[in-house]
Amino acid sequence: MSGETLTTQLKGGLAAPICLTWELTYACNLQCVHCLSSSGRRDPRELSTAAAKRVVDELSALRVFYVNIGGGEPMYRRDFFELVEYAIGSGIGVKFSTNGAFIDAAAARRLAALDYLDIQLSLDGADPATNDAVRGEGSYDTVMRAIDNLAAADFGPFKLSVVATRHNVAQLDRFKALADALGAQLRLTRLRPSGRGADAWHHLHPTGAQQRQIYEWLLANGDNVLTGDSFFHLNALGEPLPGLNMCGAGRVVCLIDPIGDVYACPFVIHGDFRAGNVRDDGGFTRVWRESELFSDLRQPQSPGACASCGAFDACQGGCMAAKFFTGLPLDGPDPECVSGESYDLAAQVATVPLTLKPRPTPDHSYAVR
Repeated sequence: MSGETLTTQLKGGLAAPICLTWELTYACNLQCVHCLSSSGRRDPRELSTAAAKRVVDELSALRVFYVNIGGGEPMYRRDFFELVEYAIGSGIGVKFSTNGAFIDAAAARRLAALDYLDIQLSLDGADPATNDAVRGEGSYDTVMRAIDNLAAADFGPFKLSVVATRHNVAQLDRFKALADALGAQLRLTRLRPSGRGADAWHHLHPTGAQQRQIYEWLLANGDNVLTGDSFFHLNALGEPLPGLNMCGAGRVVCLIDPIGDVYACPFVIHGDFRAGNVRDDGGFTRVWRESELFSDLRQPQSPGACASCGAFDACQGGCMAAKFFTGLPLDGPDPECVSGESYDLAAQVATVPLTLKPRPTPDHSYAVR
């Protein structure tokens, strides 16, 4: 099947998601400035262990290949291991993202004993100063302790997950060298203006010159670096990058939040993109297959203002989340568009009135003292 035919098929949606992101909790020991879910405090409406297991049963029946578990810090949940073991026992692979705070020697040994488990340790700077400015004081050392504990437990390969910002783009080679030295794989993702990232985006998102630097670096290293669909907007610069290269929201991926709400995209936790709740009649399966929102997203989308751009087929108009939270029309160019007259669009976004920029919901951040 050709790439074009496959892309067309995926845009029409699948009977079940290939994978999905599941935020188990909003509780977190950190207060990262770019946190896409504005995590911090636990939501008292969080799915119970029994309710979460029922969701796992549905995903297993749908033959979902794997789930990306996140938060918040997913290991905050007391039933974290119980739920992960239940998912794996149900034939669902688990990838989970963590800041490493709860991976002590005992937890590392328990993780190492599990099959079909992949760990992504979050690191946003190749040195403590760069990382801790974004993720909080001491967070670099916390990740390194977790890595040492996993190594001592003979866990095996894991992933270093890095959000690209204007302060760490120059460190890409160092991130890759660090991952290689640790026997890990580097996962590079795009900064989105979601959650607390909506307020941090203007001073953290890479500059236009850095966008090209990321593109050229990924062309040279992309075969050994995971990106998902993070950087398909950069395809307008030329050769397509490795990855999905399309927005999979509501088509091949979605998100379940801690209280069971289902959103089209992990980066657009907002009422406009809420498709339903796993506790509704018919559960997750009905939401995925019958929700009006997902049905609309699976229809052919108009290129809108990008129709006259020769790069549209390559970049697909960019990221829905990036446009939505910067107040741009969804059928317009990405705020980090790298093609033609839109190249400086990111600077223009700063002039959009705050009243026209949707606020991420909900906010579980800790109160500022």
